[in-house]
Amino acid sequence: MTRELFWLTLTVILTGLLWVPYVLNRCMVRGLSGAMANPSRTDKPMAEWANRLMFAHDNAVENLIVFAPLVLILNAADISTPTTVLACAVYFWSRLVHLIVYTMGLPILRTVAFLVGFAAQAVLAVAILRLA
Repeated sequence: MTRELFWLTLTVILTGLLWVPYVLNRCMVRGLSGAMANPSRTDKPMAEWANRLMFAHDNAVENLIVFAPLVLILNAADISTPTTVLACAVYFWSRLVHLIVYTMGLPILRTVAFLVGFAAQAVLAVAILRLA
């Protein structure tokens, strides 16, 4: 496994687990049956941090759709450089920071973390296009 695939794997695991805390909050607020029921406008609201985490999860999924193919294209093209490995690591850590600061409600840091992750994706795209 390349280092890029390692960072992709960690990113997928992180993204795949993000639902757990906000669903636990939903269970605490609405009870187990309420958490499993269809959404309703009359549902008790979740904690604000849980709502923000849910939005962070949505954003993580949306960005994984870009990040994962870039890493897989690198792998298929047999491209692995210190720069691409670093970009993948930076992407993972930026997504972790993004979810923490988003959940905490820190909008400026959230935007900075998002932009760092976007820049890491751009580095991967440039590495691919250099060989095209």
